[in-house]
Amino acid sequence: MTVAMAAFLMRDAKVKFMPLEMDGRRVKAGQQVAYIEGDLNAILGAERTALNFLSRLSGITTLTSAFVDAVKPYKTKIMDTRKTAPGLRLLDKYAVSVGGGTNHRVGLYDQMLIKDNHLAALNYDWDKVGAAIASARKKKIRTEVEVQDIGQFRKALGLGPDVIMLDNMGLKEIREAVALRDNGHFELQLEVSGGVNLKNAGRIAAAGVDMISIGALTHSVKAVDFSLDIIG
Repeated sequence: MTVAMAAFLMRDAKVKFMPLEMDGRRVKAGQQVAYIEGDLNAILGAERTALNFLSRLSGITTLTSAFVDAVKPYKTKIMDTRKTAPGLRLLDKYAVSVGGGTNHRVGLYDQMLIKDNHLAALNYDWDKVGAAIASARKKKIRTEVEVQDIGQFRKALGLGPDVIMLDNMGLKEIREAVALRDNGHFELQLEVSGGVNLKNAGRIAAAGVDMISIGALTHSVKAVDFSLDIIG
């Protein structure tokens, strides 16, 4: 609601925008969520921008909330990714947080993530990966390594990253990774990414992982339909 209100106020600061619901509140189809008064030209001029923001961000929040519900009662966090609309990353991530999700990295600067392409560029030289993790640790930078099978997981496990991401791994492998983590590597966090949907999210959470990151929260959002109607 705050973003939609800003669209009208930026057009005309005299417009009165009165929200009838708070961000994150569940609403029913056809329910009025705000009341607007002011210059008609200003209101109609900002209408589409405000509705576009409201529809997109509400869609992100709605989908995030569905995933959060799917992993209850487990402690697994539902997280977003950097797969956001250009220029809208902070708004997309705000919508995720409103839906009960947790924000992952905002940019490349706030965590070191060694992905599959990095491993390939290093010719899977795990000594070099370990050196990179050790260097980041000295600088107090949080580190994460993406792995695609149990063999890679065992390699990464011995290097001491903060997080290991299990990318597109099956439930059997996820459970095996959790068992290996729980055998003396208790500070390590496990993240699952890839192939996650509302049908399997609960089973993945039950396996004991700490986080599930889902790009679809922001890159495949289904907009919620909102409209602005003049009343007399």
